[in-house]
Amino acid sequence: MKILVLGGAGYIGSHTVYRLIEQGNEVVIFDNLETGYIEAVHPKAKFYKGDLRNRVEIDAVLDKEDGIDAVIHFAANSLVGESMINPLKYYDNNLCGTKVLLESLVAHNIKNIVFSSTAATYGEPKHTPILEDDPTNPTNCYGETKKAMERMFYWTQQAHGLKYVSLRYFNACGAHISGKIGEAHNPETHLIPIILQAANGTRDHISIFGTDYNTPDGTCIRDYIHVTDLAQAHILAVKYLLNGGESNIFNLGNGVGFSVREVIETAKKVTGKEIKVIEEERRVGDPAILIASSNKAKNILGWKPEYDDLSTIIETAWKWHSTHLNGYLSD
Repeated sequence: MKILVLGGAGYIGSHTVYRLIEQGNEVVIFDNLETGYIEAVHPKAKFYKGDLRNRVEIDAVLDKEDGIDAVIHFAANSLVGESMINPLKYYDNNLCGTKVLLESLVAHNIKNIVFSSTAATYGEPKHTPILEDDPTNPTNCYGETKKAMERMFYWTQQAHGLKYVSLRYFNACGAHISGKIGEAHNPETHLIPIILQAANGTRDHISIFGTDYNTPDGTCIRDYIHVTDLAQAHILAVKYLLNGGESNIFNLGNGVGFSVREVIETAKKVTGKEIKVIEEERRVGDPAILIASSNKAKNILGWKPEYDDLSTIIETAWKWHSTHLNGYLSD
């Protein structure tokens, strides 16, 4: 397959590119490097720097690269907190960029796209595990833009025959098994890298926000999915479309979930380090349990997570964080 990966220098995008190339596929990357890193780009991938909101730049790539079978779309801003402070940035990049992309795909007769969505489209769930046909009522601007992007794909399909798969998930985590690439956000907002930064000395402590939730140990429970398993799900979704599958939406999750305290304790065992913990008040809007059912993805796509053990997830993340104290920046 020849696959165009938008945002292929970012965290999940770069791991998907590695997985695609490991499986013998040809990969073209388009990324503006706003949050991605050129160091994360696989040496065998063809890289183009450009902004998705610029029709001339994306057209130039599609004009030059014949025979693209499908597009995997990761290019978006994705910080929940920032989206509430600066919503127009998210509408501009996420929605305007996707609108320009779809115009270009229609013009170049490219019919298959896999979209990296989010379980934030569901908002506050009425029950867990969350199912694909549950109501979508986002509680933040980031989730709202992702929901709107899904609808853009739907209506573009109605008018132009574009087929799409939207993948909704919560917490991507871990790093490539080789330790060559991993998670590097600035600022970092994800739990596991924050814990590991407290372990490697680049952060003083980890805060637990709320210890009185209705869960076994009183702390929030979340779904954590290894980034390589997410990458594989995107590839399976591409194959599903190329084999004639209809447009669809799938949740990705481990179906169990781990509490904040479980993650911290597991990180202590994996790293052999003491990790300073400070217990704080609950944050507004944090549900006690967020777990997604991935039965549909397993049954239809044949998705089977390889790294669903919490210790293994953290071991791969630690292999990266312990050797890249400042991420891709020089130490």
